Amino acid sequence: MHASQGRSAGLGLALASAFAFGGSGVAAKPLIEAGLDPLHVVWLRVAGAALVMLPVAWRHRDLLRRKPALLVGFGLLAVAGVQAFYFASISRIPVGVALLIEYLAPALVLGWVRFVQRRPVTRAAALGVVLAVGGLACVVQVWSGLTFDLVGLLLALAAACCQVGYFVLSDQGADEAGQADPLGVIAYGLLIGALVLTVVARPWGMDWALLGGSADMNGTGVPAWLLLGWIVLIATVLAYVTGVVSVRRLSPQVAGVVACLEAVIATVLAWVLLGQHLDAPQIIGGAVVLVGAFIAQSSTPKAVQPEPVAGSAADVAAAAAVAAAAGGAGRESELSGGRGAP
Repeated sequence: MHASQGRSAGLGLALASAFAFGGSGVAAKPLIEAGLDPLHVVWLRVAGAALVMLPVAWRHRDLLRRKPALLVGFGLLAVAGVQAFYFASISRIPVGVALLIEYLAPALVLGWVRFVQRRPVTRAAALGVVLAVGGLACVVQVWSGLTFDLVGLLLALAAACCQVGYFVLSDQGADEAGQADPLGVIAYGLLIGALVLTVVARPWGMDWALLGGSADMNGTGVPAWLLLGWIVLIATVLAYVTGVVSVRRLSPQVAGVVACLEAVIATVLAWVLLGQHLDAPQIIGGAVVLVGAFIAQSSTPKAVQPEPVAGSAADVAAAAAVAAAAGGAGRESELSGGRGAP
């Protein structure tokens, strides 16, 4: 009963993380259309979240001594890496293609678990990945405007690898007696990511006056500061916190599968709030992603094993962990959002 309750709580947190990450683009797109550069929106997102989490970082300052490598890795990969590589990729290839490649991360996580950690992976978890990636291809309509650019594809693959780092590092040390508090890891990850993105985005060239105006959301004027507040507090702070905690309760591999829901959520919210049209293939693809996520998180082991098994009841419900990031940045379409976008 206790394990079942923990699994349900982890699944709920993971779904909350997917919703928070997936909804970021709906708030970011109006800001971008109002004149803010996508990279500046990303910097505002990460830097603002870092400021919010600054008291938490101070409270867990002992992590700088105990887990320096974990903090640097999380900041470079899970926060700055996904964002920078994703934006570099969409400057060369279509957004849908870049997004699909980035969300190959669940398959890469399974490869990490199977060949690096040398742990077994259930067929249900593998099937969930196949269905989720296939459904995602329909959601992003990967066939639309497909072009081949080797550098762009490699950059998108780098974003996917950084997203793998998010899931793996979120679970790092979860079973240790002196484990790193997830809130402290997130706080320092955001601080390090903000420093790196400051060099990349160069915010001193940003038009700060735009934040005092309003942005158009499907014909309705919304204060820019309100949209930015949503991106910082909900789409970043809440998204990372619920995501990392859910991975700790569940497992990186299943979290990666359910994270594919972020693209579905982003598309649906863009349909409802921005008035952007959903085609039949996108609706069908979204349903396939849901089926894949359900299969992955509901698989159970056939026998009790001494170590957690990828896709097992102990690991299985790492639904929708958080975060990019690679947190990514302002995806300039109805697919805007997620840890790899604003």
